[in-house]
Amino acid sequence: MTDSPPPARPNAAQLASPSYRLPVRDTDFLMGPSMRGVRFLLEFAKADEALRAWQVRSTIVVFGSARVREDGPGRQSFWYAEARAFGRIASQRGGAFEDGEGIRDNVIATGGGPGIMEAANRGAHDAGAPSIGFNILLPHEQGPNAYSTPELTFRFHYFAMRKMHLAMRANALVVFPGGFGTLDELFEILTLRQTEKAPEVPIVLVDESYWRSVINLDALLEAGMIAPRDLALFRFADDAETAWASLVEQGLPQVSTPPEPKPKDI
Repeated sequence: MTDSPPPARPNAAQLASPSYRLPVRDTDFLMGPSMRGVRFLLEFAKADEALRAWQVRSTIVVFGSARVREDGPGRQSFWYAEARAFGRIASQRGGAFEDGEGIRDNVIATGGGPGIMEAANRGAHDAGAPSIGFNILLPHEQGPNAYSTPELTFRFHYFAMRKMHLAMRANALVVFPGGFGTLDELFEILTLRQTEKAPEVPIVLVDESYWRSVINLDALLEAGMIAPRDLALFRFADDAETAWASLVEQGLPQVSTPPEPKPKDI
């Protein structure tokens, strides 16, 4: 008589063990400290892949305060209106619409939030052009505004990767009034330009009176903290049209105009 094989040992404990999960499905592992570099890479690759799919070759980055409102007090409504106008002008004249090869240039890119960012994305939306929102995950911060192109609206955990995406395709930088975040982003780009770690892209600060009131450029120069040539890294403008004209004067090409609207079905 042949002996029966022993019953199989249950393997439920092995199947349930976290070590048995596929790494790509193991969120505890992916969110652990050892995978920080992988998460950093993922934040680069996801946005990069989407932008390539949309044939976005270059951008015009618009910085400014999230606190500015369309109906806000003082100069806020003016700043909002001019940021919106700039988004429209740049989209119509800069190349955001596909050229003959499907390439898009000088697409409006913002931090994706409210205020000035919303206004610039809204201006592109007014023109029927795509625009980009590089939003950031913060404990007490807003979600994305309603005007960036949904397929080009991203959320980042790492400020550094968000800044890299804002800078790496930029053909120009236009900075409206803002606070700590705007100053941080502005001085990062200025430092890259000053140290020649970034290409010579035009930088325009909108509302000269505001910027001179919050940054004492003469004091920096007099104290020897910057060189006279550093003041040539940027220019001032007081409205959307002069900001655009300054970019063109500094070499930004006017690439395309909106496509002709298709005839409607009767």
